[in-house]
This record gives sequence, structure tokens and C-alpha cells, in this order.
Amino acid sequence: MFSVRTPVAGSAVGLAAVPDPVFAEAMVGPGTAVTPNGGSQEAVAPVAGTVVKLHAHAYVVVGADGRGVLVHLGIDTVNLNGAGFEKLVDEGAEVEAGRPLIRWNPDEVAARGLSPIVPVVALDAAADAVSAIAEGAVAVGDPLFQWA
Repeated sequence: MFSVRTPVAGSAVGLAAVPDPVFAEAMVGPGTAVTPNGGSQEAVAPVAGTVVKLHAHAYVVVGADGRGVLVHLGIDTVNLNGAGFEKLVDEGAEVEAGRPLIRWNPDEVAARGLSPIVPVVALDAAADAVSAIAEGAVAVGDPLFQWA
């Protein structure tokens, strides 16, 4: 089992709550989503590994075993062109789980009319590979789900 940790503090609500069918229908992969607490915060690495993709609004960390986890900060936030997001590492960085990767403010995303919900997805995983999915209040670093 591979433990995926919570990248932002808030409430784990499940992928079905994401207002984007690509995530809600698990087309990208299974996982869950977190409705983040408000205010400025840092989004952290959900697993130890290499940051293989790093955009202002999203990132992928691939562990030593080759499994990648996508964290997407809000929905349609790509349209903000990086406004309101600050990268704290470079693509290619080796990171421990819990290392801050991006500073952002979910309240600012919501003020721009976008959903600040944060999908956390096990890339290229079978639907039944994810278990022990957290529900309700979660803190940064809490177990979010297990990946078999």
C-alpha cells in the first residue's frame, strides 16, 4: 500500500463533488477532492518523489515506484495564468511528502468566480486501486487515501 497525504487543509468531499466531469467521473484516475480552508496557504507534496510537472495551479509528484499523484488547485484555474499562485520549488525537484510546493489563496480563486476545490488523483490507477478514502475535516499531511 502506498499512502497519499492531504496536500491542503479542508474537508475531503470525494471526486463526485468536483464541478468538472473529467475529475468527477474519475477520467483522470481515482482519488478524492478537498474543499480547502480559506486564506493563504501552501499546497504540499502528497507523496515523496520527483515533481515531474509543475504549473502554478497544478502539479504531479511521482514516487520512487513510478506512481504519480496529481494535485489540481481549483477548477479552471489554468485560466488565471498563474495569478494568485506562487511556485515554491522547480520542476524536477526531489521532495519529501509534506514539502510546500505552491502558495495560493482559495478565497481569491472563489472571488474570481472559480471553484477552489482540490482534486487529488492517482494517475493511471485502476478504479479499485484506491481505498481508505478520507471523509470530512483533514489537515495537511493527514492520510487522504491508500493506493494498492
